Amino acid sequence: MSIFVHEDTRVCVQGITGRDGAFHTKGMVEYGTNIVCGVTPGKGGQDVDGIPVFDNMKEAVDATKANASILFVPARFAAPAVIEAAEAGVDLVVCVSEGIPTLDVAKVYQRIGELGTRMIGPNCPGVISPGKCKLGIMPGRIHTRGGVGVVSRSGTLTYEVVDQLGRHGFGQSTVLGIGGDPIIGTSFIDALDAYERDSETEAVVLIGEIGGTDEEQASEFIKSNMKTPVVSFIAGRTAPPGKRMGHAGAIIAGGKGTAQEKIDAFRAAGVPVADRPSEIPDLVRSALGR
Repeated sequence: MSIFVHEDTRVCVQGITGRDGAFHTKGMVEYGTNIVCGVTPGKGGQDVDGIPVFDNMKEAVDATKANASILFVPARFAAPAVIEAAEAGVDLVVCVSEGIPTLDVAKVYQRIGELGTRMIGPNCPGVISPGKCKLGIMPGRIHTRGGVGVVSRSGTLTYEVVDQLGRHGFGQSTVLGIGGDPIIGTSFIDALDAYERDSETEAVVLIGEIGGTDEEQASEFIKSNMKTPVVSFIAGRTAPPGKRMGHAGAIIAGGKGTAQEKIDAFRAAGVPVADRPSEIPDLVRSALGR
């Protein structure tokens, strides 16, 4: 299997007629993703390379039975677009958009929780189950099918780690970028729990970064709930306190969220921590006893 996206995922692209939406839709279709429709208000009745476009999510879901959505819409429209998708009945929404106000995301988080819809993101590269479905902006060509799950707060660092894994013969079950904003829809723990229950995932690579306490919470979950081996890497070891490093959530404040705290937490939970991304394949090999 894999987690969150599969061969049977039926995808709607919100913002499909825009520059980014059209560009990434083409890439997802070429990868083999089953994109069944798109939504752009006022563009209903048109099509993008044969993909029908609807004015709103309810019409799109009713007509095509889409069960997942990905957003390529400006930040000011992203929060209501996520809620619109959830209210239309999709199971999964991937929000690539960045720069959404945190208060708006908090309201979205509450509403989708009431509706039972999972959100990945915002400000994330998406999710890919190699050979099955790509729902995002990641380069599909570097991903290969296999047994290593990858979950990360970083986008480009995820690509580096996936490339390293592939070069050393480790394919991936599902690669997930959860995003680095202060409030996100899918946490490390959500992903780890899904990987633990996935028969295809033999090991997990967790890529964290400074800021917040998500990695510390993940280490406690791993220690108490996981039999699947996990290895990790923490970005931002040299970041000065009080300065944001890339993501909105990547900031050390009040002495909390330092790289060393996260490294110590993982090691206390028995999770090996790589000093650099190039060490990850060897840690995976050792964790799997190969």
